[in-house]
Amino acid sequence: MSGFDNFNTDFYQSSYSVDDQNQGGYGYSNSENPYNKPYGQYDYSQPMGYPSPGMMQPQQPYTGQIFQPTHTYTPNASQSMYSNSFDDEPPLLEELGINFDHIWQKTLTVLHPLKVADGSIMNETDLAGPMVFCLAFGATLLLSGKIQFGYVYGISAIGCLAMYCLLNLMSMTGVSFGCVASVLGYCLLPMIILSSFGVVFSLQGMMGIILTATIIGWCSFSASKIFISALAMDGQQSLVAYPCALLYGVFALISVF
Repeated sequence: MSGFDNFNTDFYQSSYSVDDQNQGGYGYSNSENPYNKPYGQYDYSQPMGYPSPGMMQPQQPYTGQIFQPTHTYTPNASQSMYSNSFDDEPPLLEELGINFDHIWQKTLTVLHPLKVADGSIMNETDLAGPMVFCLAFGATLLLSGKIQFGYVYGISAIGCLAMYCLLNLMSMTGVSFGCVASVLGYCLLPMIILSSFGVVFSLQGMMGIILTATIIGWCSFSASKIFISALAMDGQQSLVAYPCALLYGVFALISVF
């Protein structure tokens, strides 16, 4: 026990006691600091130091104006150029090369062999009408029980290639392949009439032979007339009509047999 007493005497001796806990510390007394009162003795009826919501000053309303720009928008030069170019563009059908007025004029030229052909119109590359006429020719053959779509398009391609080479050798100005295909396709229209008659009656009799020869002459004469007017080949219509008659004769054979 003497060792324990010696151990206690080694600590620092102060005048602080447990009774001092009831007193305010750090220079604040119970009267000065209301939060140090014991539980149950605090007077909650007294207002705190915080302002009540009713005592807060109301905010002043916003009296400004929303910004409204007065400067009008003016497109720059590039945007104006694009807008003007879109307005000045031709219709889509004309860009694709489909002009119903020219198609109708070419069709009337083929149906009327004695009508003078307009070389400026006939020299255009228009494949919309020829494709329709080839499809109509194959459809009329189908109605008579002949599925010849492959022969129609195959013979058309070979015939257009042969006429393209021949006309470039005969003419001084030359001609494009699209123009040759367009003219030969439009002149196929009388052959559709022949195949339509083949649906109703047989073309292997005498009347069929006469009608077939007439249709071949009609197609070749119309095609040669258009080629002569478009290529300025005066005096050479008979030379151009002969290969055209050979080509349309093959189509006539498909219609008859």
